[in-house]
This record gives sequence, structure tokens and C-alpha cells, in this order.
Amino acid sequence: MRNLIMVRYGEIYLKGQNRPFFLKLLVSRIRDALRCQHAKVWLNDSRIYVSDFDSQDECIIRLVKVFGVHSVCPAVEMDKSNFEDICKQATKMMEGLHGTFKVQARRSDKRFFMDSPQINAAVGEYILTSRPDLQVDVRKADHLMNIEIRDNAYLYVKVIPGAGGMPVGSNGKAALLLSGGIDSPVAGYMIAKRGVELCAVHFYSFPYTGERAKDKVLDLARILSVSACGVRVYVVPFTEIQMKIHELCPPDYTTLIMRRCMMRIADRIAEKAGAQVLVTGESIGQVASQTMDALVCTDAVSSRPVFRPLIGFDKVDIVAYAKQIGTYETSCLPYEDCCTVFTPKHPVTHPKIDKTELAEAPLELQRLINDAVENVEITDV
Repeated sequence: MRNLIMVRYGEIYLKGQNRPFFLKLLVSRIRDALRCQHAKVWLNDSRIYVSDFDSQDECIIRLVKVFGVHSVCPAVEMDKSNFEDICKQATKMMEGLHGTFKVQARRSDKRFFMDSPQINAAVGEYILTSRPDLQVDVRKADHLMNIEIRDNAYLYVKVIPGAGGMPVGSNGKAALLLSGGIDSPVAGYMIAKRGVELCAVHFYSFPYTGERAKDKVLDLARILSVSACGVRVYVVPFTEIQMKIHELCPPDYTTLIMRRCMMRIADRIAEKAGAQVLVTGESIGQVASQTMDALVCTDAVSSRPVFRPLIGFDKVDIVAYAKQIGTYETSCLPYEDCCTVFTPKHPVTHPKIDKTELAEAPLELQRLINDAVENVEITDV
């Protein structure tokens, strides 16, 4: 008999003949997450198991953050040949619990001498004999005593929800435009949860934004990296571009032109990084640069699709999600990003592409973008 952790997955069940690819990748991601715990991870009979860990609690904390993990169960593995031992262990695992319970057995080994209903009845009776203070409720029990009969018997009571989604790397790669705000980390998390590998692009305008603003963005990337299995951050020097836009372009178009420059640079970085799409945290109508017309003008300069997972979200919804994934407090630190530099009083809200191109014509765009891309600072978190 030994303690282990049973890891269950959800959506991967639907992948048919492609399921082995997704399972192999998920096992690899779990091993990466538990490397510091020196844990043994293996796949057997539609379950992923973790054993020989340094700390079960620390392993669980890490496992529930891995995309693709539906739930995590601290379990006991034991020999299935002695049914009375199974009953005793089930009773022991109910210690300290009160209220109602239900035994839920799954018999994958059809050679086992009892079927699932018989196991439920026999183990339930044994527990009630030892714990008359408990009651059985087969409809809405307070506690489930799970018993899985496979190559061995696996018993568990606690089921801890995981992050869900798909294992990172199963659905391509994206370049996330990561500011220091609330929205973009949430957008990156949502895309990574669908199995997309992330790299991040941050625009840095020293001295208008200081080192603490850059550190804040790297901290956000570190929070994302726990579930996203590491994030490479490209920090783009953006001061010269912003100064030239401020000096040479119509004031009401400066924010839109800045966004178009960001898109051009992110597009170039994505090409080098092997990312198929760009990801932003924009939501329709949230600010002047996020009206429908402005988004059309912004997307026109990108050679690859732009994904906006928050496009229909209210700010309240985004804030709630940020709190849930643990980025909100860091995003609220009072260190401004470059988007707040030289903000016009009356930005254009319904721009047209031809007028926007005319407004940015005085800029040496090719040189400015080349210089920014060549001087990118790369950090792996």
C-alpha cells in the first residue's frame, strides 16, 4: 500500500485517435511542473499517477495549475486481492468526516469477483458498521468514497479541481502583447488554457516608464508561466517611436498610430519566434483605441490573425478573472506602462485606414521598427 496522486483529465477524452498525442504532452507538462519534487509520473489505463514525491501538498498545488488537468485526487494504492483490507482502508479514510456519504466504485478489471454495485453495498455496509454516526445518501452525499478497481485498487475521497483546458503546446504558439494592466494577462491565460504556447511582447518607454514598470510586467509573466510552462518575454524599446509620433503626427491619431506600430513590431517578433497569431487584451468600446473602427485600423498592419479572447467581456468580468488567476494585485501596482505616455485629450474614435495612413506618413516607419526589433531585450521566465 502506498500514497500517490491520481491526475484526471477531461476534454482529452474526446480526442479519439489523437488522444495519445495529447496524453503524452500532458504527462510531459506534469513532469515539468513537478521536476523540483523529484516525483515519478506515469500513465496507465486512462489515468495519470504521481508518486515518490517530496511533498504531496506541494505537488497538488503545482498540479492544479497545469493546463489539461481536470482534477487531482490524493489516493491510496493497494492490492485488490484482499477485499477486507479495502473495506478497512475505506473506513480509515472516512475518519474525521461527518454527515452523509456514498461509495462510488468503478471496476475496470472485469475479472474482479464483485461488480460495482456489489462493491458499493459491501464497502458502504462496512463503513456504517464502524461509523454509525454517518449516514448514506446516494443522491446528494456530503462525501464520496471512490474506489477504482484497475491493476490495483485505488481509493480516494477528496477531488480537487484543476485548471482544465488543454496541455500547452498542443495548439500552436501565440505572441501576447503584455502590458502592465489588468486585461492582457487575463487574455494570455485564456489563450494558453486552450493549449497555446505563449511568448510575450512588452513595450518599454524609458525614462517615461521606469524599471519597476518593467519588473511588474516580468512578474505578471512569471505568474502566467506557472500554467503556461514558461514564457519568453521580448521587451521592446519604444521611447523613440512614441516621441516621433508625438512630434510629427496629428494629436488625435497618436494613440491609434502607436497601436499600429506595436502591432507591426509584435508581428515581426512573432515571425522570429514562430508564433502564428497575436493576442491582445482588448475589449470592444473599453477605450478610444478599442472601438470597432479603431480595431480594424490596428489589425490592418498585421500579417497574422489577432486573437482577442476578452472582446465581449465587461471590465467587471475581466477583474474577477484576474483575481481568480492571481494577476490582479500585481496588475494594480502603481507603475504606468507606455500606453499612458502622451495620451491625447480627444483621440479619434472612428478612424479610417486611408486617413490613418496619411496621419502616420511623416514617420520613418521602416527605420523606427527595424531599430526597435534589433534592440529587443529577451528574458525567459
